[in-house]
Parts: sequence; structure tokens; C-alpha cells
Amino acid sequence: MKEEHTQARRGRQLWTRAIPIILSATMLSACGYSQEEWDQKTRENETLRNQLEAQRQAYKKAEQDHADAVAEVEALKKKLRERGLNVENLTANLQQQKIAMKEYQSRLAQLDEIRKRFQRLRDKLEKLTKLGLKIAVRDNRMVIQLPGDVLFDSGKDKLKPEGISILGEIAKVINNDPDLKSRHFQVAGHTDSKPLKGGPFKDNWGLSAMRARSVVLYLTDASDKGAGLDKDKWSAAGYADTDPVAKNDTDESRAKNRRVELVVLPNVEEMLNLNQFK
Repeated sequence: MKEEHTQARRGRQLWTRAIPIILSATMLSACGYSQEEWDQKTRENETLRNQLEAQRQAYKKAEQDHADAVAEVEALKKKLRERGLNVENLTANLQQQKIAMKEYQSRLAQLDEIRKRFQRLRDKLEKLTKLGLKIAVRDNRMVIQLPGDVLFDSGKDKLKPEGISILGEIAKVINNDPDLKSRHFQVAGHTDSKPLKGGPFKDNWGLSAMRARSVVLYLTDASDKGAGLDKDKWSAAGYADTDPVAKNDTDESRAKNRRVELVVLPNVEEMLNLNQFK
């Protein structure tokens, strides 16, 4: 009995071991896979599981990195607040700076256009240098300088024939150019520092102002005796010896100071530094 029981037990063990093999063979046979193909599929599945696990780990690390970055930003904000800085204010200031920069660039473009306009103006006035006149920039204004001794006799305010001829040529240049014709001018009279002795003008203030007046009257006279420029765009001023262009220590330097200037008056939007044109 004992021997029979042992054999029966061994038979059951063999049967138990055989079942998986039989099932595997049956499944492989039913699915049409060989053992080698089955092993290949098993390896592929294992590879996919490994890849999935790697993706999970990478995602977990990304979440941790994001959390660390957020914590670092918050810590930085805290430090800035402790130092009296506000991140929101900094952002607002940056936006304001961008707006200011845009406005600055726009203004710079406008100033560049004004500069070009004045350069064109100077190019037009350069025609007058052929008459022996000087085009200059003084006190941020563009001026046409005429020697006083060419326009007037000493101590007088009556224009000489030579002076009338020069002023007539200047009027032609202005009249023939729409831009020049539309501008406002001031005639500025200047003297040297020698005191004026006697005469109807009493002093250099009177002489310089009356000389400027004589030039304006001729330029704006609409009759056959004048140049016919628009009188609404012309004015006169006398500076006496207060605005010299040379020292009054020699006859030559005093002659430079005895002059009449036709000042091109800039429009309000043209107020910029013209010293670059010197």
C-alpha cells in the first residue's frame, strides 16, 4: 500500500509539472506562435515596461524640478520685498521704460527730420555766399550776415546803392523759394563798441535799431523801390554792441561787429541744437 501510495503521489507531481508545459504548448499552438516568437514578444513587453517606468521617473523628476523652481522664485521675491523692491512694480516700470523708449525713438525721428529740413534750408541760403555774405549759426539760430559798412555809411541809417543791390539779390532768392518765402525773419542791427557822438540816434541802440528798420522797410516795400516781401513775416531789432562776433580792440574786429543779420526764426517744433551746422 505504501509503495502504491508513493507511486500515486509521484504520478500527481509529474502531472502537475506537465500541466504548464501542456498549457504553454497548447497556447502557442492555438495562437500560431513558436517558442522563439513567444520569447521575442515577452522581451518586447519587458522593454515597453522599462520604457514606461523610465517615463514615469522622468515625469516625477520634472514635477520636482518645477516645484523647486517655484520655490526659488518665491524665495527671490521674498528677498526683493525685504529690500524694499516689488516685482510687480519692477514689471510696471519696465513697461513704462518700453513706452518711454518708443516715444524717444519717435522724437528722435522727428528731430532728425528737423535737422534734414535745416540742412536743406542752409543749402538754399548757401547761394547767398556767392554775394560775399556769410551764413552762420549763432545762439541756436541760422543767420545771414551782411557787413554794415557795405549797407551804410558811418553813423548813417540810409541804405547805400551797393547795399540796396545786395538786399535785392537776397530778396530774389527768398521770393523764388516757397519754403524760404513762408518763413519768418528778424533783421538785427549791430554796432561796434565805440560810443556814438551826436546825431539823431543819440547812441548805438538808436543807430542799430534804425539800420534794422531801414533794411525791413526796403525788403517789404511793395512799390517799384522795394523788394516786395511779405511784411507780416519780417521784424526789426537793435542790439547795439551787446552781441559782438569779434573783440572790439582793432579796426578790423570792430568792422566785423558793425553788421546787419537776417535771422531765420525757427518754428516752435524746430527748437533743437543747431550748433552741429557750424
